[in-house]
Amino acid sequence: MSFTPVIDALGLPPDARVDQRVPKKLLTEHGAPTAADKRQIQDGIEELLWVAALKPTNIAVPAFRDDVREYLEVAVLTATMRAGAKPTRLIELIHRAIPYPVVLWTEQGGAFSLSLAHKRWSQGEAGEVVLEDVHRTAPIHPDSPTAEEAQFLGSIAVSGLPNRDLFALYQGWLDRLAALEAAQITGTFAPPDSDGRAQALRDGLDARARLQRDLAALRAQAEKEKQLNRRVQLNLEIKRLEAKVAATEQTL
Repeated sequence: MSFTPVIDALGLPPDARVDQRVPKKLLTEHGAPTAADKRQIQDGIEELLWVAALKPTNIAVPAFRDDVREYLEVAVLTATMRAGAKPTRLIELIHRAIPYPVVLWTEQGGAFSLSLAHKRWSQGEAGEVVLEDVHRTAPIHPDSPTAEEAQFLGSIAVSGLPNRDLFALYQGWLDRLAALEAAQITGTFAPPDSDGRAQALRDGLDARARLQRDLAALRAQAEKEKQLNRRVQLNLEIKRLEAKVAATEQTL
């Protein structure tokens, strides 16, 4: 299936386009620390394409530098995954292999996913960069998107993102990705309009995810519990956590 709809959604300027195939050898040499990772790249990736290089000279957004990180350009890539590939690890390896922040669209079985991850200077090796947390959307079908997915795709054009510097631009994509995750819970897509709201949204999503994990563990424990009194206690705890989940969702 073509990447055209999701790449078009980014509104890339023509002079930023690269459109070059990236050899898998490059990934295995720079992004695969183990033999198992090298096999995953060889067996799991059908094609990796460098779509665009977003630089101050072609999008009129300044570079970013501070003591933590330096963003001179943003790389836009697409990766086609083969059936049976493990996208979570392959996506991480692709982000690790490229020294710039990466906007990565992946496709597997007709479903598309966008992944993003900030990078920063390594504290252990001078001049090296390390990957922070990788964030990705749930699978999207651009030919039949949900209302929230359509709003998300309509919000990610370069021209509509913060343009203070390349860090703010990249954070703008991350904020919209968080807004999509929240919308799939609340039914309302609302990108944050301030740094404070963006942080509150991320904190709310993290808190909900922790509560959901705790709930799943408690429910599994309650199912196995033989003692009636203990099962009653667990069910009361489950109801307490369910109320906390509902309250957290009100903040998203």
